[in-house]
Amino acid sequence: MNKSDVLKYLNDIGEEVKDLSLKVWNNPETSGNEKESANLYRQILKDYDFKIKEVDGMEHAFIGEYGSGSPVIAVLAEYDALPGLSQALDTKFNPVEENGPGHGCGHNLLGSAALGGVLAIKKYLEETKTKGTIRFYGCPEEETLIGKVKMIKAGAFEGCDLALSWHPMNANTALESAFLSNNSIKFKFHGISAHAAASPESGRSALDAVELMNVGANYLREHIIDSARVHYTITNAGGAPNIVPKEAESWYFVRAPHRKDVDDITERLIKVAQGAAMMTETTVDYEVLGGCYEMLPNKVLFDLTHKNMVEIGSPEYTEEELQFAKTIQESLDPKLVGAEAKKFISSDSNTKVYLHEGVLEKEKSSSIVVAGSSDSGDVSWIMPMNLFLTATWPLGVPAHSWQATSSSGSSIGIKGMLYAAEIFSGMMYDVLNNPNIVKEAKDEFNRRTENNKYISPLR
Repeated sequence: MNKSDVLKYLNDIGEEVKDLSLKVWNNPETSGNEKESANLYRQILKDYDFKIKEVDGMEHAFIGEYGSGSPVIAVLAEYDALPGLSQALDTKFNPVEENGPGHGCGHNLLGSAALGGVLAIKKYLEETKTKGTIRFYGCPEEETLIGKVKMIKAGAFEGCDLALSWHPMNANTALESAFLSNNSIKFKFHGISAHAAASPESGRSALDAVELMNVGANYLREHIIDSARVHYTITNAGGAPNIVPKEAESWYFVRAPHRKDVDDITERLIKVAQGAAMMTETTVDYEVLGGCYEMLPNKVLFDLTHKNMVEIGSPEYTEEELQFAKTIQESLDPKLVGAEAKKFISSDSNTKVYLHEGVLEKEKSSSIVVAGSSDSGDVSWIMPMNLFLTATWPLGVPAHSWQATSSSGSSIGIKGMLYAAEIFSGMMYDVLNNPNIVKEAKDEFNRRTENNKYISPLR
């Protein structure tokens, strides 16, 4: 059984993988609530003779393992949806459930591609008696940026040699770097309530402290690195206006390209909060809800990913699919669509591009910026990890949008998902048949982490 046989087998089970993806898409569950989705994956893996291992303290996290010996390959899967992004398979805004959840980040595709990849390689291990272990990691709570961080702390990834990951997006490309490091923090201010008209001098407003902190944070933005981000919401602003608010709360995200920058900015933000409390004669306490790392590059796995993407070849689309993509694009700002399309066509071309076809050259991969955060970054700091994208949405579609939800349930999304499954299969085949890949990837990982070890954001 060679690599082409593995890919053929994946094609044979493609309908089963597709059906799983659409079941998850039709039953979106938000972070921490992925009961049905996780159980669907568990059952299919059991049916294929994978051994299921649960993760202590995490109801919807698990490991499906098959094989024996080295190398031990982790394949990362996610299946959580986003609140408020319910959407039917439609080219116009059409929520299935008003303010309900939806797969606006394509995690229904993300998990099913990982599943397809491990099922195909399981067949290879079974038929050829090749030594090696594959682990399917069912990872919940990615949208809250905490699931894999908790799994690492629980020891779920111990014994792995390397990890493989991907994400739905607008392009077919391997990535050498991605994600912003992140901290999520809630600040709770405590004051004294009083009648706001009759005895305002008796009160100490926790809401005043929140507002002053926000002002201070906005001034802080001027004095941090350009690539950092600080954003917040007020989650508790008090009650009736005639009562000086005794309690108030704000929720902050701090992001930056590197973990050290996030830690430094967080310390400064805490001082801003303490200053706001001092000015208002209130008190403040804070809780770090979680945090995550940026992705640590690994050129060995980047090269291996790109090689397989080119070898396998990207999907082709029907006229109906191109029309779907065109209509979706018409719901977006044409300037944003045009700016993204320019990355894939020559400057003097007037061709309209609706979907990315082909594979982006390695030299151009840095033009695709993944500026969000993901707990997958943490995995890259405990073992070598790759990352790639496939085109599951039309060009210009932003993640966390109704257009992304619709596309993730479409045949375009399914084709991108099956392409990702093939890439996983091809990479695992290569790793199992060439021990030097693991050695070289680990050597690079060790060099990059020699003076910069992973410290869990969870304390």
